[in-house]
Amino acid sequence: MPDIGAKAPDFKLSTDTGEALKLSKLKGAPVVLFFYPKDDTSGCTAEAKDFTRLAADFDAAGAHVLGISPDGVASHAKFKTKHDLGVTLLADEDKTVVETYGVWVEKSMYGRKYMGVERSTFLIDAKGRISDIWRKVKVPGHAEKVLDAVKALANNK
Repeated sequence: MPDIGAKAPDFKLSTDTGEALKLSKLKGAPVVLFFYPKDDTSGCTAEAKDFTRLAADFDAAGAHVLGISPDGVASHAKFKTKHDLGVTLLADEDKTVVETYGVWVEKSMYGRKYMGVERSTFLIDAKGRISDIWRKVKVPGHAEKVLDAVKALANNK
């Protein structure tokens, strides 16, 4: 599980359009990785919409915003179209990236234990190092906090 100051683990995943995206190719600009449990569920939809609402501000700060879940490319494409999302969604169907980033965890709902994605966000600086981590994210106001951190990162170059 990477920590603040560590080099962000590289990966290559398919986007919602089916194209391959390699994290290391984005070096030179900040990257926001928001990990979410499942397409088209209430909390995940709200989070993706919040990042979409602020997409122009993230762009202005030079940051890439990427959402990652274990859902497949077709699910991501449908989710993105249905809610007019303006962020890139990445399919981690084999759960390699969620495991590498330590967000594939045991969860519990109504006394039933199961494995799932812990809603988490990682901010990676232009040099490819993790500059901030938010775990067990509560959606309201989260995208704004991340945007503030991206702006602070840009001001501290």
